[in-house]
Amino acid sequence: MTRAQQAARAAKLAMVAGLAAFALLVAWNNLTDYGSNFAFVAHVLSMDTTFPDSALRSRAITAPALWHAGYAAIILGEALTGACFALGAIAMARGFRGAGFGRAKAWVHAGAALGFLVWFLGFQVLGGEWFAMWQSAQWNGQESAFRFVAMILGVAIYVSQPE
Repeated sequence: MTRAQQAARAAKLAMVAGLAAFALLVAWNNLTDYGSNFAFVAHVLSMDTTFPDSALRSRAITAPALWHAGYAAIILGEALTGACFALGAIAMARGFRGAGFGRAKAWVHAGAALGFLVWFLGFQVLGGEWFAMWQSAQWNGQESAFRFVAMILGVAIYVSQPE
């Protein structure tokens, strides 16, 4: 293996480990400071800060039990995303000099798919459009979600490239 290939593998491993740390930290923060981001979920789902005359407000979910269920799904998705990236990073490190490195990329693809589902489908599609999060000045997480999706997809594309 050339030095350039080793450097590429090291960069890929570092990026995947960084994504694992990010997703796991987000999940951990949501568990240890449950109330802060639960308020976010409750406001988005209840649509109480969207435009008052919006015809979309009929989609609002006002049952606290469903807010908790939605938040639990988000946290689970974040944790699974982080776990897949962590398993990928560990497998990449173990197979660094051999074919195991390429096989480890399957974990990265799984993590990228889960992260895409959480932050694109969950926050952009469902939160942003279905629950009209874009109408809320205070409870709008679309920019952050876009950054997360862009980071995940950028790393996934780079990792997919041959060394």
